[in-house]
Amino acid sequence: MGPGGEIVPRLVRRSRSPRGKLMDLASTTLLFLLSGSLGVFGLFRLLQRMRGKAYLKDAVVVITGATSGLGKECAKAFHAAGSKLVLCGRNGERLQDLLRELSAAAGHPKNPHKHHTVIFDLSDIKAVVNAAGEILKCVDHVDILINNAGISYRGTILDTVVEVDRKVMETNYFGPIALTKAILPSMIKRRQGHIVAISSVQGKIGIPFRSALMDKTTREGAAAAEVAQAVLHAVGEKKKEVLIAGFLPALAVYLRTLCPRLFFTAMAARARKEKKAKDS
Repeated sequence: MGPGGEIVPRLVRRSRSPRGKLMDLASTTLLFLLSGSLGVFGLFRLLQRMRGKAYLKDAVVVITGATSGLGKECAKAFHAAGSKLVLCGRNGERLQDLLRELSAAAGHPKNPHKHHTVIFDLSDIKAVVNAAGEILKCVDHVDILINNAGISYRGTILDTVVEVDRKVMETNYFGPIALTKAILPSMIKRRQGHIVAISSVQGKIGIPFRSALMDKTTREGAAAAEVAQAVLHAVGEKKKEVLIAGFLPALAVYLRTLCPRLFFTAMAARARKEKKAKDS
């Protein structure tokens, strides 16, 4: 009571139980660890990016199929990263156009290297072996080989003649294998080298009416410049495998692995739908 007999309310502070104090301490510790982990992860990513940039700068990079599409965008991306390039393709005039485009590109700092071009057809194994020798004469060694070149085809199995399958395999498989085998000994000798194999998502899953190789999804997929940047970062960070795809193709890849029955049911439905559209 107060001096005049009135009732004075008093604030009573309830003491926390030992269990409550322990929970508060655990929450505070968890928040501290999470914030610390995020900081460490951010620092790790920063160091990883810095190491990747250092790895790419002055690296000798061979790119096949460099005259157009993803190969051309990879040439721009690695040029901007400071790499020394050997650009390969079947069209010498278009390769020279690309060289002029790269030399005119703004860069800070500007790429100081003299790039080279080597003309050959991947479907000609003898030409591939000779080209590998020419590449090694131009640059002495290869740090990164990007097997990008390839041809595409769309059609059913019954409509696809064996000559088409053979041509696709010669260009998309045997050619890159021959080039890799020709360059690999120099990498082993130096105990250093990075080989990149670029494929469509068709390399992981089968899609109706793509009996030899997918092409429609490639055209409608991510922009070549975007994919080239992903390739650049993957090489810089020395990743083993990178899947670059939209939601549905990526879902199909994981569905093929985790729930194959559902995947094949969906592919069969898609095949019936495409056949119906083709026949109508």
